[in-house]
Amino acid sequence: MSDTQCLCFLVMNAGSGAAAAVRAGRGDAADVELRHLRALVAIDAEGTLTDAAIALGVSQPALSRTLRQMESRLNTRLVDRTTRHVALTDAGRRLVDHAHRILRLVDDALAETAADGRPLRIGFAWSALGRYTVPLLRAWRENRPDTAAQVLRRDDPEAALRRGEVDVALVRTEPVPDSDLVCVPLLRERRVAALAVDHALADQEAVRLEELSNEPVVICSTAATTAAHLWPAGRRPHTFEVPGVDEWLTTIATGEAVGVTAESAGHSHPHPAVRYVPLTDAPSVTVHLVHPRVPRHPATAEFLDHIRLLLAEATRAGQP
Repeated sequence: MSDTQCLCFLVMNAGSGAAAAVRAGRGDAADVELRHLRALVAIDAEGTLTDAAIALGVSQPALSRTLRQMESRLNTRLVDRTTRHVALTDAGRRLVDHAHRILRLVDDALAETAADGRPLRIGFAWSALGRYTVPLLRAWRENRPDTAAQVLRRDDPEAALRRGEVDVALVRTEPVPDSDLVCVPLLRERRVAALAVDHALADQEAVRLEELSNEPVVICSTAATTAAHLWPAGRRPHTFEVPGVDEWLTTIATGEAVGVTAESAGHSHPHPAVRYVPLTDAPSVTVHLVHPRVPRHPATAEFLDHIRLLLAEATRAGQP
């Protein structure tokens, strides 16, 4: 299927009204161009035609004409407009999801034809590979100086991967089965308790989940390593969520709550007022590498082999 056919197919499936219009000859989805898709993506991202026009570097009247032209060619309304706000219709919402992928594929293809190529983009939420992150990136730079590895923190690296913002993602929750993604388990990490340094259990060599059940437990929304179901029914603590790792650490350091996380947190996010203590009865956390079944970057397979080699060498050296 050619690029034009692919674009036509995706656009026609944005809404039943558009597809019916094209079949009836009242619209021409094949005439939808990349500039139309970029306009729709910008409108969705910015929330107003004025801000979208600024982001695209065009005038607002020009952007309005582009939007009207696309809607006319599809014979369906993609954006509801008011004097102060715009919002995508259901058809517009379906189309913008496709548009993100199409534009990223085009941008990637253009970037990969450039003389220097582009970096391999690695998405992660908060801890990457813990203690192995720096050795991994250093060794990659030494072995592949022609292909940079760029780490990008994203609250939801799996979603960023699906949108095409990253080429591979490191996650600690196994993604929902998807024929478009490959999920490779890399290593297992034990869970640890995160305690204020003056907490009664902070000097212990290890603790049990039961010892934390009477205390509030703070959960970092981007970490995805803690949930109340870690405790048995009837012994579950009060939990509450904070948006990021900085808030999570501060809440624990001040003694407001305790935390439970993967051991990599101690390497990636040390804090002078927080001590990480191993948990003896908590299940481990599996770190996965996820990438598209059709790789978005030509170095994807080599990068996966690079990680496996690093972890195998660490195992032979007796590291956990």
